[in-house]
Amino acid sequence: MSHRSPVRADRWRRRRRMLLLVPAVIPVLVGGAVTVAIAAPPVPGPVRPTRAANPDCTLTVPAAPLTARGLATPYQLSATNIRNGPCHEANSAQTAFVQATVYDPATGALAVYDPLVVDAGRRPAVAPVVPVLPAGAMVGIWFGYNGNDLTLRSTNRGGLAFNHCVNGLDGSVFGQYAYCNGAAFYAAVNAGIAAHRLTVPALGTANDGEPCPTTRDFSLIDQDQSDNVTTQYLLSSFGNTAQNTPANAARLRGATVLSNPSDNALLDTFVDPALGCTPWTAPNLDGGGTATSLALDEIQAAAYQAAPAALVPLNDPMAMVGTSFNTTKANLYRVGVDQPPLPSGQSPRAYCRAMDSIQATRLQQDAAAFANAASPDPGAATNLLNFLGARLSTSFQNLGCARFRLTDPVSSESVDDAGAVMAVTFAP
Repeated sequence: MSHRSPVRADRWRRRRRMLLLVPAVIPVLVGGAVTVAIAAPPVPGPVRPTRAANPDCTLTVPAAPLTARGLATPYQLSATNIRNGPCHEANSAQTAFVQATVYDPATGALAVYDPLVVDAGRRPAVAPVVPVLPAGAMVGIWFGYNGNDLTLRSTNRGGLAFNHCVNGLDGSVFGQYAYCNGAAFYAAVNAGIAAHRLTVPALGTANDGEPCPTTRDFSLIDQDQSDNVTTQYLLSSFGNTAQNTPANAARLRGATVLSNPSDNALLDTFVDPALGCTPWTAPNLDGGGTATSLALDEIQAAAYQAAPAALVPLNDPMAMVGTSFNTTKANLYRVGVDQPPLPSGQSPRAYCRAMDSIQATRLQQDAAAFANAASPDPGAATNLLNFLGARLSTSFQNLGCARFRLTDPVSSESVDDAGAVMAVTFAP
């Protein structure tokens, strides 16, 4: 056993969160509760990330992505610069994810659909389900990525703007996050809420007596809040991908599940169950049942997060241009998660201070519950408490919080011989 503080910089350089790689034990959401399913052995399993893996890939958006046919057309993954190596959806360091949330303005109903990603020029293991959309449906699409920088490429002559896709600012991509039609989607949803056609479910009360957390809760957020999605794909033994549906899982025996390390999955699949909370779900249009989504989490956070609500700050690495703060890019990011533009929200200093104090307090308050909960990535931390503690410390560093004369809320970490965090000590 060795001791070090904090997590190695090379491990966290651009992937600013522990990867939620799907282990042999996979939590499965069933009727608002989490059960544990034992995954079939990988055959051959996803390609393991290596130092040589190209961290920057491009995703080609199909024509008319906001339509039923466009949603069912696989996105194509390729290298942004082939000189840096190829990109493969099966490589867990390069896997890209797409998630759509659909709103029916006439009834106020919401639904979720997960478009598929395949390697450029490769066919899916199973053709995606073509969703049935209501007349006048408002569709929003969000993206997640397990590498560094995901660039969107359009097949339309009008470019990304034709489908209201936002990848960043003037060649400075957000990183792992992007969206299409976010502004119009949230405008329609908010109009439905105001007209009482859509009722957002209450957060509920956690088993610690506090409100259940949201993606804007300082007890949960990290340096790049509200990024990535809850989408999962199946990887066949031949290396082809398919939507993660019960029918496809039965057809592709031995398939491996590919997951995106998102704030939303962390909240919905790990933190909520540990605190006795239930995430908001909507009907799943690609496989039946229900599903969570980034958009559902943000709609609920906007409706119920008590002050201080964490809003994307200028020092969020995904909202910066190089090493410089950029208000325009931060506001573009906020549009995709239905947050008001700056100056609403916190200054970088205030964001760091609230994260430092509020999150450290709740982690210690709920230490027993989190210590008894599974780690999203057992290779990175032995339980949920150690995972969240290490994540908090890393966020403190990557946001540059020390410059504001603040102290890292995690004073030390203990790791085992494999490098997994097995204990965290909070600063007094």
